[in-house]
Amino acid sequence: MDKQHNTVLVVGSGGREHALAWRLAQSPTVGRVFVAPGNGGTACETGMDNVDIAVDEHTGLIDFCQKKGVDLVVVGPEQPLVNGLVDAMQAAGIHCFGPSAKAARLEGSKAFSKHFLQKYGIPTADYAVFSDTDAAKAYVRKQTLPVVIKADGLAAGKGVIIAHNLTEADSAIDNMLQGNAFGEAGHRIVIEEFLEGEEASFIVMADGEHFLPMATSQDHKARDDGDTGPNTGGMGAYSPAPVVSEAVYNNTIERIIKPTLKGMAAEGAPFTGFLYAGLMIDKAGNPKVLEFNVRFGDPETQPIMLRLQSPLDQLCLAALNTQLHTATAQWDKRPAMGVVMAEKGYPQAYPSGHAITGLDTVQNKTDIKVFHAGTACENGRIITSGGRVLCVCAMADDLPQAQQKAYQAVAAIHWGNEYFRTDIGHKAIRSP
Repeated sequence: MDKQHNTVLVVGSGGREHALAWRLAQSPTVGRVFVAPGNGGTACETGMDNVDIAVDEHTGLIDFCQKKGVDLVVVGPEQPLVNGLVDAMQAAGIHCFGPSAKAARLEGSKAFSKHFLQKYGIPTADYAVFSDTDAAKAYVRKQTLPVVIKADGLAAGKGVIIAHNLTEADSAIDNMLQGNAFGEAGHRIVIEEFLEGEEASFIVMADGEHFLPMATSQDHKARDDGDTGPNTGGMGAYSPAPVVSEAVYNNTIERIIKPTLKGMAAEGAPFTGFLYAGLMIDKAGNPKVLEFNVRFGDPETQPIMLRLQSPLDQLCLAALNTQLHTATAQWDKRPAMGVVMAEKGYPQAYPSGHAITGLDTVQNKTDIKVFHAGTACENGRIITSGGRVLCVCAMADDLPQAQQKAYQAVAAIHWGNEYFRTDIGHKAIRSP
C-alpha cells in the first residue's frame, strides 16, 4: 500500500455509492475511482469511471480488481455483503472494506439480529419469531397494538409493516408467510412491540475490535409530508441529528456499539465495515436498537459524506489493518441536508426514462451537491431509471438555511414526473 495513489472500486449503483465514490475521489491519496455498475451521476464525475459489472457478479468483480490493480474495494449495498462478496475478495487477496457474510447476518436475518441483541443484553423491542401463520396471529392477539411485523430477510428496506389493528396485522402475516409478498425474505417473520420516540441513525466504521463514529444523522422513511404514506428506502436525511444529545451519544456507544462489537467477536464473526444502528430514542433519552444495517444508510450517506473532511480511503485501510483506534475523522461543523427527488408513484409502480433538466444550474453552486441514484446516461442526457432518482444536498451555517438551500436547488430540477417531500428536517427545525 505504499503507492502514492490508490485505485479504488465502489460496488453499487445508488445514491449511497455515488456519495462514497465522490468522497473517495476527493482524497489526495486516491488516483482513480471505479464504480460497478454505477449510475448516470458517477458516469459524469471527474476522476470516476463506471464499470459494467453487476453487484452479484463476484468473479467478474474480482477479475476486474486483479486486472486493474485495485488497492481498495468499498461495498455499498447489503445484498453482496450478505452473499459473501467480502469473503471472496479477501480470499483473492484484495483489500475489501465490509463485513463477512457471517457478520452481515446482523442485517441479513432479523431473527438472528434480535436473538443477538437479547443474548448480549443490548436494548431493543420485545419480540417473537414465527414461520407459522396461526401461531403468529395468536401471539398478536396477546399484544398491545400497534405491533411491528418484519420480514426476516432482506426486503430492500420495505419489509416492515406497522399494524395498528388486528385486520392489518393478519393481512401482513398472511402476505408475508403465505402470500410470498417478500419472497424468501418473508418465509419467517419477526413480530415486535412498537416503540415510541424519535429515530436516529448511528453509524460507525468498525475494524472487528475498534470503531470510529461517523456524524449522526436522521432520515425520513415515510413517502409523504408529516411522515405519512407508505414506507420507502428514505425520502431525505440530515446530519447531525439534534435528538442525539451528548448523553444519548455516550449511552449509544456504551450500551449498543461496544457490546455489539464484543458480541460479534464472541460469535466468531468480528465486524469490519460500516455498522449502522437504527435507533429509537425515548423521551428520557434512552436509545433502543430498531434494526442493524451492515452498510452505510441511504440517504444518510449523502449529507454525511458532504460533511466528512478526512480521506475516506485512509479510514477504510486503517480499519482493514485493525488500526481504527489510531484514526480520527474531521467534520465540517455545518449541518447538511439531502432531499430525495423520486418518480411519482414510488414505492409502488412508477414510470422511468424521463430526461432530467436543470442539473447544470445547481451542480456548480457552493455547498450544494446532487447525488444520483436512479439515473442513467443516454446519448449525452441524464434520464430517470429508478424510483428514487436524486438526492439534492446542501450545507449551510444552520439547518433551516441548509433546508432552504436544498429546496431552492430542488426547485430548479425537473423531469415532468418528479415527487419530493416538502418538509425534510421538520423534526429538527421545530417552530418556537
